[in-house]
Amino acid sequence: MIHSLPVIFVFHSICFYSFGLYKGVWRFASLPDLKRIMRAVAFAALLSATFALLVHPSIIIPRSVLILNPILLLVTMGGSRFIYRAWKERRLFNTLAVQGKPVIVIGVEDASFNLIKELSKNPEWRVVAMVDPSDKLVGREIMHTKVEGGLHDISEIATRYGSQHCMIAMPGSRHEKRRAAMEAARAIDGMEVLTLPAMSDLISGRVSLSQIRKIDVEDLLGRDVVQLDTHGLSSMLANKVVLVSGAAGSIGSELCRQILSFHPAQLICLDISEYALYTLQQEFDQRMADTELVYLVADVKNQTRIQRILQSHQPDVVLHAGAYKHVPMMEHFNAVEALQNNAHGTYQIASACQAAGVPTFVLVSTDKAVNPTNVMGASKRLAELICQGLQHTKNSHTRFITVRFGNVLGSSGSVIPKFREQIAHGGPITITHPEITRYFMSIPEAAQLVLQAATMGKGGEVFVLDMGTPVKIVDLARDMIKLSGLQEQDIQIEFTGLRPGEKLYEELLADDENTLPTSHEKLRIAQARSADADWLTNLLEWLTSIPNLQESQIKQDLQRWVEEYTLDKRPAPAISLRGKEISSESIHAPSPSQQLH
Repeated sequence: MIHSLPVIFVFHSICFYSFGLYKGVWRFASLPDLKRIMRAVAFAALLSATFALLVHPSIIIPRSVLILNPILLLVTMGGSRFIYRAWKERRLFNTLAVQGKPVIVIGVEDASFNLIKELSKNPEWRVVAMVDPSDKLVGREIMHTKVEGGLHDISEIATRYGSQHCMIAMPGSRHEKRRAAMEAARAIDGMEVLTLPAMSDLISGRVSLSQIRKIDVEDLLGRDVVQLDTHGLSSMLANKVVLVSGAAGSIGSELCRQILSFHPAQLICLDISEYALYTLQQEFDQRMADTELVYLVADVKNQTRIQRILQSHQPDVVLHAGAYKHVPMMEHFNAVEALQNNAHGTYQIASACQAAGVPTFVLVSTDKAVNPTNVMGASKRLAELICQGLQHTKNSHTRFITVRFGNVLGSSGSVIPKFREQIAHGGPITITHPEITRYFMSIPEAAQLVLQAATMGKGGEVFVLDMGTPVKIVDLARDMIKLSGLQEQDIQIEFTGLRPGEKLYEELLADDENTLPTSHEKLRIAQARSADADWLTNLLEWLTSIPNLQESQIKQDLQRWVEEYTLDKRPAPAISLRGKEISSESIHAPSPSQQLH
């Protein structure tokens, strides 16, 4: 032993140093440290055996010692570290075990275990029980915390432990299960429900206390994570030049964020709003992107400007998300602008893309284009038909793809920000009709599916997104009142009547449309009425003439171009001009001489 010990000591020191055992901090010893110790001890034992049996056989080391030595080393080195860590944590956190607010953790996923670990180090919280929504692990113990029951037992568990807080840690579960857990917890009087954001947890794989927040209406309306064809998206976007019109809007800006993750060579952000584009630039300047970012203020109706941009940058993909979208505002006194921007503007940029040989053009459309009852919806349906008409022109090398979906959560001008503001002011919440329903999806999901459709389209298709189940707006308002910590009697709900051009419910397909399945479960192809080049030529002549037409005449003509359009016959609101009340019906187009003056 005396002869062999110096050599064995040198072998082990070299192995332990090479495997980084002296760099670890004992207080934070964990499974990776144990694996490192196992590898180092095994390698040192192999060197020792080689030395004793082959290199220097005169030094006799019993074979039992060669076996027992690594075992004892592993137990001693690993055990000492974990005993020290246990002692240190007991000193630091044992006093917290009787402190903090008692909290129930709902879910038995990896995120739940990480959450309990984080909470055990925080003096504000004390985990008293876990709840398994599937009831499979009831009665088991996880990290010294017992799984006390299922969702139906939350009330009893909360009473037993005096808990008024629960945390939902189910980021990997389907939305239906997360919502069921939220509803079960919210049904208990005085229970404050907190949650982990599903997407951030799935992406980062870590749980931190900063991610814990109160549940929001987006959690109740949220949907499952979209499975993307990342290979197809990468081949379409990576190292390519991509242009997004309406880039500073809700959908356009999210499209830009999603596109940047696929590392295009250049991303052109085009918008008519200088301030909105500046805000987007400030956001993207914070990123360390390897993509060249170009910000262009331009109007899609300006054909010369658009042509020059396309000729200069030669984009591979153009996504057109710029549009006027507010139904009541576009219905009266602004019908000309709605049609010129949404329909004629789409033609200008789409035809310019075709002339410049852009391989892919994607139009972002809306469910309001289906059986439209308003000018905005009809203008978007015309935009769809324009893209289909361009697809059928001769010698077209551009794929024109349309993607149609419903409302997105939290977009500018949507109902949720409006309700939040009304609740903050003490009400009332204004709803147009007690039976009105709408489809909802998150902005990131909508943007992801638009990009996914772009990879699948061959040209001329109208893709329809799976919007799930429509939501009654009055139920949404009641949920938001409760989530704000108030009761329905605290915030009054008023019904104001349907606004001009507004429908009780939105549709994703027209009466004569069917859908075909695609390889993606959330995308289908609508077999919609198409248009040819001759129809497109006649439409352009009419679009050019509409600034000289009365609004009533424009709406009547729309029924000829959009067969499924139903004219809203309710009168326009009266407005005053220098003391005289006028309506849109009495607004006449100026004569050429008046225009000159």
